[in-house]
Amino acid sequence: MKKIFTLFIIASVAFSFTLIKHKPVLYIIGDSTVKNGDGSGKNGQVGWGSVIDPYFDTSKISIRNHAIGGRSSRTFITDGRWDTILAVLQKGDYVIMQFGHNDASPLDDTARARGTIRGIGEDSIEIYNPIKKRKEIVHSYGWYMRKYVGETKAKGAVAIVCSPVPRNNWKEGKVTRIADSYGGWAKQVADQNGAAFIDLNEMIATEYEKMDTAKVNSFFPADHSHTNHEGAELNAKQVVKGIEKLKGVKLKNFLRSK
Repeated sequence: MKKIFTLFIIASVAFSFTLIKHKPVLYIIGDSTVKNGDGSGKNGQVGWGSVIDPYFDTSKISIRNHAIGGRSSRTFITDGRWDTILAVLQKGDYVIMQFGHNDASPLDDTARARGTIRGIGEDSIEIYNPIKKRKEIVHSYGWYMRKYVGETKAKGAVAIVCSPVPRNNWKEGKVTRIADSYGGWAKQVADQNGAAFIDLNEMIATEYEKMDTAKVNSFFPADHSHTNHEGAELNAKQVVKGIEKLKGVKLKNFLRSK
């Protein structure tokens, strides 16, 4: 009788745990334009992922910004950062990703060795990585992005791909777009692999062009890539607008405006 009672208690506890509803998590991954430094903005540079929390009802969803400066779609994986997320990623979670700013870097330089092959093909090349001091097979930007999307979906989570935010580069009164490179490649990966897509490159560039160039310049105190707090807020608002427009993606239900 004692054994039966013990088994009953164990079964009851196990059943109770199954009734505890998983609180969804929004994982944000990317480079320094998503999270700069420690995210506090103490260096005057802020990524949009560091200021997006207030737009969400965090009593219903957790926001975890895992973006880190200097990483490409390749090195976020090879550093082991993606595996850390995969280990805890659950059904009902969301992963929003933005890579591309650092993917055009050299494949095997002694400084960072973070580049990827241009495009979304299946081509690869073996290099000697002087940072890790070992051989490494380097793939295309699209290959790494497909890996994020595929593994996110395999966990029952929702993948949202973003095109890289624009740099403060202008030509003939227009912000330079990257629809013919990383912006377009990000969209192709999303479209071909069943992920949601937010065209941050186009959306933010359009917003910049509505402003005086001096105002836009004030968002970039150090260089043409990294925004200050005000610039990060503008970018975060465009991310939110993009989320609101996504069809069939319930992440919008966690926005405070909803």
